[in-house]
Amino acid sequence: MSAPATRSSGSRPGRPAADPCVLKNDLGWALGALSRSYMKAVAATFAEVPGGPRGYQVLAAAAREEPGSQLALAQHLGVDRTVMTYLLDSLAEAGLIERRPDPADRRARRIAATTRGRALLDGLGERLRAAEDQVLAGLDDEDRQTFRSLLQRVAVHAATTLDAAGPQACTEPGLAPGNC
Repeated sequence: MSAPATRSSGSRPGRPAADPCVLKNDLGWALGALSRSYMKAVAATFAEVPGGPRGYQVLAAAAREEPGSQLALAQHLGVDRTVMTYLLDSLAEAGLIERRPDPADRRARRIAATTRGRALLDGLGERLRAAEDQVLAGLDDEDRQTFRSLLQRVAVHAATTLDAAGPQACTEPGLAPGNC
């Protein structure tokens, strides 16, 4: 005798109930859901930073002094050069960063966080960790560390390998995703 078919609202007799999350194996959906949840959780944290999350990334990179030049910073963060100029202008007007001449190349400018910028980062750090805890609340401490480690590895791979291949390589017909 076969097991009775399960039935939920909207399913037909004799068929198993539909999976409530048909997208559970869809990487794009999962990344999008996580990204939206993260952005919502950190929105208030970044409200006082010119440029929001991008401004925060620029300020944090400037505080670490890597990479130093405006162009290198734009490339490192994946920000268009023009957008980077506006972000830096806003951060400089707020007194959070300053552009200094590059001793190795007088045409280039190095980006450095000011004392005020570093103080703002220190205050944001605690609030950012609280927002991250909210997003990762479904994981225990060990799973959080594993998730962060794996996500970092995939992000570095994407930023260094996939981005370096350029947009054309992944859009040409006949190329497998692993060959991008």
